[in-house]
Amino acid sequence: MRKLYMELIRMRFLTMLAYRVNYYSGIIIYGINIGAYFFLWSAIYGGQQQLGGLTVEQMTSYVAIAWMSRAFYFNNIDMEIAQDVREGKVAIEMIRPYNYLSVKTAQAFGEGIFRFLFFAGPGIFLISLVIPFRFPASGEDWGLYLISLMFAFLINTQINLVTGLLTFFLLRNDGMMRAKRVVVDLLSGLVLPISFFPGWAQTAMGFLPFQAVNYYPSLIFTGAISTGRAWELIGLQVAWVLIIMIPILFLWRKARHRLVVQGG
Repeated sequence: MRKLYMELIRMRFLTMLAYRVNYYSGIIIYGINIGAYFFLWSAIYGGQQQLGGLTVEQMTSYVAIAWMSRAFYFNNIDMEIAQDVREGKVAIEMIRPYNYLSVKTAQAFGEGIFRFLFFAGPGIFLISLVIPFRFPASGEDWGLYLISLMFAFLINTQINLVTGLLTFFLLRNDGMMRAKRVVVDLLSGLVLPISFFPGWAQTAMGFLPFQAVNYYPSLIFTGAISTGRAWELIGLQVAWVLIIMIPILFLWRKARHRLVVQGG
């Protein structure tokens, strides 16, 4: 079974590689996003050395790595599940000798590896020629960041699985999936670091999984927190992975007995 999932990861990676136009446009888009946010935050800081607990240098790194992280954890498997349900393909998938949700996760992982290596990597390189930012100084910091990024991928994928599984019950939930994407980008710290939110909002967001998607790995990368605190945040990510697994298993169990094929 492990070989099957490895092959699924490889096939999705090669599929992404086949679309060269998306590859080149992806590099440009990520470069533009990072550059635009950098100049925006430079204007916001003005002559101030620190805002929201981050120095100018740390904010520069935060902006760059936040988009680099998104390139890895981002996927559209909720929309893929919705399409499979509407077209009736999911009925065939359910009788095959593998777990449908695990297959979708493996495919998303292959896509994430491609985006990380061929979108974010070149984008960061191009931006570094114009914008100075600091990389982690030690191998330990890089290791903590990559561990946190892996859990960020799992949490974001789980959120997408939950949204996608709701299609079994709602039949069409396109609006919900689009709204979910906006909410994740905003509350994960991609658009605005969590430390810039009001105190009451930060407290409320602490009970939600979204900041574990982007804010935690980005903080670790910038070096704005200690090693001990970094491990605490990774521990919180592990907890969220286990917590979100509960509604996924519940919805999947109900979905298999409620499938309504609309096509196929």
